[in-house]
Amino acid sequence: MTTTATDVTLLITRVGVGGALFAHGAQKLFGWFGGGGPEGTGAYFESIGIKPGKHSALASGIAEAGGGAALVLGLGTPAAAAAVAGNMGVASTQHIPNGFFNSDGGFEFPVLLGVLATGLAIGGPGKISVDHLFGDVFTKPWMRAIAVISIAPAIATIVTLQRRASAAAGDPVVADGNDEETYS
Repeated sequence: MTTTATDVTLLITRVGVGGALFAHGAQKLFGWFGGGGPEGTGAYFESIGIKPGKHSALASGIAEAGGGAALVLGLGTPAAAAAVAGNMGVASTQHIPNGFFNSDGGFEFPVLLGVLATGLAIGGPGKISVDHLFGDVFTKPWMRAIAVISIAPAIATIVTLQRRASAAAGDPVVADGNDEETYS
C-alpha cells in the first residue's frame, strides 16, 4: 500500500471509530442521541453493579467523547487511543455474561472498538491529522509504547475499583475461592 493509501486508511479508521465513540460518550455526558446523560447512565450503571454510577458514567463519557473526538482529529492519538481502548476493555467485561455477539448484548462491539483503538495507538494517526500538522510531537514512538502498555493495567484497576465500590455498597459479591469476585 502506498503512503497516501495508508494515510487515507488511517483517516477513515480514525473518523469511523472516533465518531462512533464520540456519539456514545455524548449519550453519557449530555443525553444526546437518545442517551441517558449522567443521571440516566449513572442509574443504569448502578443497576448492573458499577458504583458509583454517576461518576463512572462521567468518566466513561469523557473517555469516549473526548477520546473519540481526539481520534477523529488525529490529536494526541496515542493517549486518545489508550483512553478509548481502556474504556472499551472495561465495557467488554460488563458484556461478557451476554456472550460474544452484539445482537445479544455481548462484548463483540466494545472489543472491536478497543482493538481498533489499540491499533491506532500503535500505528499513529497518519499524515492527514492534527498530530502531523504539529510535527508529530504527540506521537513519538515512546509515547505510543507507553499508551499501549498502559491499557491492560488501566482496565484491571478500573474493574477492581468498581467491584470494591460495589462490595462496599453492600451489593451481593461472592468470592469464588480464587480471589476473584463475581456478581451473584
